[in-house]
Amino acid sequence: MPHETPERPDFFERHRTLLDRAVAATAARDHWTPYPESPSTKVYGEDAPRDGEAAFRDRLGRRFQLPGHPGTTYVPPTETSPYGFPLDISYPRVAPDEAVAAAKAATGPWRDAGPDVRAGVAAEILARLNAASFEIAHAVQHTTGQAFVMAFQAGGPHAQDRGLEAVAYAWAEQKRHPAEARWSKPQRKGAPLAMDKKFTPVGRGASLLIACNTFPTWNGYPGLFASLVTGNPVVVKPHPGAVLPLAVTVRIAREVLAEAGFDRNVVVLAAEEAGDRTAGALALHPDVRIIDFTGSTEFGDWLEATARQAVVHTEKAGLNTVVLDSTDDYRGLLRNLAFSLSLYSGQMCTTPQNLLIPREGFTTDQGVRAAAEFAADLGAALDELLADPGRAVGTLGAIVGDGVRECLERASALGRTVRASASVEDPEHPGADIRTPLVALLDAQGDRETYTREWFGPVSFVIGTDSTEHSLRVLLETVREHGALTAAVHSTDEDVLTAAERAALEAGVHLSENLTGGVFVNQSAAFSDFHGSAANPAAGATLSDPAFVTGRFATLQSRRPVASEEPAHV
Repeated sequence: MPHETPERPDFFERHRTLLDRAVAATAARDHWTPYPESPSTKVYGEDAPRDGEAAFRDRLGRRFQLPGHPGTTYVPPTETSPYGFPLDISYPRVAPDEAVAAAKAATGPWRDAGPDVRAGVAAEILARLNAASFEIAHAVQHTTGQAFVMAFQAGGPHAQDRGLEAVAYAWAEQKRHPAEARWSKPQRKGAPLAMDKKFTPVGRGASLLIACNTFPTWNGYPGLFASLVTGNPVVVKPHPGAVLPLAVTVRIAREVLAEAGFDRNVVVLAAEEAGDRTAGALALHPDVRIIDFTGSTEFGDWLEATARQAVVHTEKAGLNTVVLDSTDDYRGLLRNLAFSLSLYSGQMCTTPQNLLIPREGFTTDQGVRAAAEFAADLGAALDELLADPGRAVGTLGAIVGDGVRECLERASALGRTVRASASVEDPEHPGADIRTPLVALLDAQGDRETYTREWFGPVSFVIGTDSTEHSLRVLLETVREHGALTAAVHSTDEDVLTAAERAALEAGVHLSENLTGGVFVNQSAAFSDFHGSAANPAAGATLSDPAFVTGRFATLQSRRPVASEEPAHV
């Protein structure tokens, strides 16, 4: 009997309703998610938590296997959990030239498959990532230091939301033009000029994802999926301290690609030892045509200036700022800000750093609060929020690295501390370094050199200004010069809110107004909130919008005259 080739799954038809709904969600900007954020057995099944943790534990102390992956040697272990133990996992070692060559060789059939097939494969990858959310949550927790629930949500479903959002934009933009069209131009005499035309979206080439230590999946998935769906192979270069979440992602992506009949090397992992400078070598490779980067301003600026052969999308650092003018819910304001400063120990690109308030005070429903009084009240709100050690551990997570500890030490040495950072013990993880936020009191006139630098981690400054007008001017000037991912304002005066909106538009930063409840300035919702903005120096792209995907492909045409129809001979 002849050997029968197994039928390949039609992932596009399987996920077509999901894709249509995702595209509609990008236009509606309302709340929508197909991936439940609760780590509940009622949602994911009774065995999911146990199986996910077992899968994570099973990877410790071993070589991470990727069938068919290039490379014959392994990178020595580079990951240590911020909760106090080494992961001791080694990953395939692939030289930059080898990684790009393997990805490039896999491009042809992936390009030829077309937007529908690619979007279907991407949606299936996301479905399997969602099923692996518990395993990924443990991987994120023990590489980034996020507390488990945050690691599950931000590293799992919320990251998957951002990935699907990028899929939706990429799929829709490639379908903006028809695949085929007939052009017919009437003539004064004779038949019209007629041409048959084809329009094919073609990816730019190999894409490089340079991921960060703190949010490897949340920040990484948009670029990964935007590039895949637009027809580009992707080389995934994780941070040496957070390889596992993206290694699991790459493994799942390669499995789906193989099932769909494509070369697994459409997605390649490029792990490195600390100090290898693999990212720089990959970024300058002439066949790397797209780069997505999250990390330091220094390296992001270098990429933007140096990797001229590529379209570069960056998320760097900035001065996230809050303007305090007035409020009718002072306790709500304090609770909201305290949580924003505490979440993941301020190790988020969106955490507020500079809190601008008139020196003589701002009006609240509890009276006028001067800058020094507000700083003390904020310290008290932090104490109240973090009084219970169990709640504190679940909110703060663990310090991810020495750079954050050094930042805390420098801030303490300023001698302007109103509320000192303190250590919190975690009985389940005695090796974890868990710190509460530090709050210092500065002045807008005399301390500009201090507050115009990013202080990554649990460090925030209450900054006295001449007036709300002065505060808005400081916001505008500092964000224009140094960038920001977020800005916020508190005011009961519509004129002030209008002025704040105008300042944010001129500075090029997203603005939140009067947050006193369960929405926080450092959190954003896929399909509704835009994250980042190329309108200020902190980022070179927005997650996600059409501009994030359109530079990843070109629509190329072929055309030919319509064949003349000769009369049939009888």
